[in-house]
Amino acid sequence: MRILVLGAGLAGVTAAHFLARDGHQVEVVDRQAEAASETSFANAGMVTPGHAYPWANPGAPKILLKSLFLRDQALRLKLVPDPRMWRWGLKFLANCTAARAKVNTERKARLCLYSQRKLREVAAETGIDYHATRKGALFLYRQPEALERAAGRIRILQDNGMDLRLLDAEATIATEPALSDARDKIAGAVFAPNDESGDSCVFTRKLAERLADQGHRFHYGTTVRRIRAELGRIVGVETSAGMMTADAYVLSLASESPKLVRKLGIDLPVYPVKGYSLTLPIGPEHRPPTICGVDEGYLVAFCRMGDQLRLTATAEFSGFNTDHEPRDFDGMIRLARDLFPNGADFERPGYWACLRPMTPEGTPIVGRSRYANLWINTGHGHMGWTMSCGTAQALADLMAGREPELDLTGMEAPS
Repeated sequence: MRILVLGAGLAGVTAAHFLARDGHQVEVVDRQAEAASETSFANAGMVTPGHAYPWANPGAPKILLKSLFLRDQALRLKLVPDPRMWRWGLKFLANCTAARAKVNTERKARLCLYSQRKLREVAAETGIDYHATRKGALFLYRQPEALERAAGRIRILQDNGMDLRLLDAEATIATEPALSDARDKIAGAVFAPNDESGDSCVFTRKLAERLADQGHRFHYGTTVRRIRAELGRIVGVETSAGMMTADAYVLSLASESPKLVRKLGIDLPVYPVKGYSLTLPIGPEHRPPTICGVDEGYLVAFCRMGDQLRLTATAEFSGFNTDHEPRDFDGMIRLARDLFPNGADFERPGYWACLRPMTPEGTPIVGRSRYANLWINTGHGHMGWTMSCGTAQALADLMAGREPELDLTGMEAPS
């Protein structure tokens, strides 16, 4: 079967890989000059089933309200005149109950564990080097009370198959010696020994190159303008390079996905949530962390990728705006200096902002649309690196008529 994948980010390229492995002829189209140039370009780099909590939780509404007045909140709300954001926001708030958060956590945990296994299969099969580090992840707490609350919070993930361990301050520093300068600022951590990290941009681009070498075509610098349908089927995709046709189509255009299918009568509950990332060079004189982690007090993630240190933070509800300025990253730099005073070259920062395609539940959307040959694989939000290989395999299974190994309850495409 000839399949056209719309989008060359993590979701699109991993989908193309699993579909090609099934014997399909795949083409991929993307508006950027190369793969992984938008949301997948400079993400946190963490593959962390041990952090599979949804953003929609009982504490989120209070944080969002405070963000209207205080700039340093991990979740930020900016008032923009976009009715779609407010409709999505109401669905997000409906998922902020304890009951909904529990259900969504369990679904995310199931997907993340499965997807991590599939990522490791792809890495072993292809031999792609993407600076993978499989030493676990640390989720740091600065206050003893916060660490105590975390002890109760992790039970839901432990009950769903996660190996999570509580560490005191000394055990935390023994696990990550680079934190020794912050000894007096850490109460302890949750350690997820099976979590890992790596450069998702390098992974995606090398996987795309491998597919191209196998004869699958990538149309870069090509904007998708419209999906055309007739009699319940997609008949083609209008692009800046002309009409493209295939036997089946996969929509993996992140935050742009809802725009394309709205005229087809499909309401995808996906909206962009802006994230910021900071990349710092590492020299031989520096002492960076060896494993990835998150400062849970500020929700700032840190991850070494070869000779770079990546930091990411903030979930900003502000529409389709990716503008940023150096002061947006001041908090990340202060925190990095606080935890790792000699961790990297803080005088040569690289700034980036992207739009994470979020669903209100925090789980992606995978499956067949109301059109027989249009399939959806989008909405991976802030955990696309963790979840993409799992959804790609599940999509390939569905398109082949196989029952997916992964339970997709709650992730189905809208009819």
